[in-house]
Amino acid sequence: MTTYRPSGIHACVFDAYGTLFDYASAAARCRDALGEKLEPLTALWREKQLQYTWLRALQGAHVDFWRVTGDALDFALETLAIGDRALRDRLMNLYLTLATFPEVPETLRRLRSAGIRTAILSNGSPAMLQAVVAATKLDAHLDAVLSVEEVGVYKPHPKVYQLAVDRLGVDAGAISFQSSNAWDAYAASAFGMRVVWCNRYGQRPERLPGQPDHEVRTLAELPAIVGA
Repeated sequence: MTTYRPSGIHACVFDAYGTLFDYASAAARCRDALGEKLEPLTALWREKQLQYTWLRALQGAHVDFWRVTGDALDFALETLAIGDRALRDRLMNLYLTLATFPEVPETLRRLRSAGIRTAILSNGSPAMLQAVVAATKLDAHLDAVLSVEEVGVYKPHPKVYQLAVDRLGVDAGAISFQSSNAWDAYAASAFGMRVVWCNRYGQRPERLPGQPDHEVRTLAELPAIVGA
């Protein structure tokens, strides 16, 4: 029997990187080696990582997110004239143990305590997601961890959002999708999900199909929105 909720939300699905996990925390842990190149590396690594997912999707040249993340890091390191192979390996390994944002564990706990199902829907490969979820001890707060590898294409392809509907057995309109990436939030909305855009980085609204239902600065605001 489905619990009645005024919000109509029965599952909360989260993007991983930038939403639950702080992608900047890998480079931040290498401040000793990166020095003044820390912030430029963080920004360029993330920029190329996303670009490569979109470009590979358009080309029909899919590889998993671990490969994409490594390729993006190699581009950033070469651009910034950083030739330290040991540092490259260190950064990649740290990507498997990214820090969560401070409010994440309690937010997930509150949602599940209220009977709302919780899941990750991410570009990350299964091995990457398994590692970071285990390292941050979030596995106790999640009903499912879903990777785009199950459909073989990256966000924002509709097949990715359909994966959450199929695996959770919940209609799109009864899912609240949370992402810090504006393009991801808009795409999930266009697909038919309810969307909470966690605008951690002060982004401007996109000019894309869809429209987030709510905009918040942290996930601490989510339980009140979905009635948890």
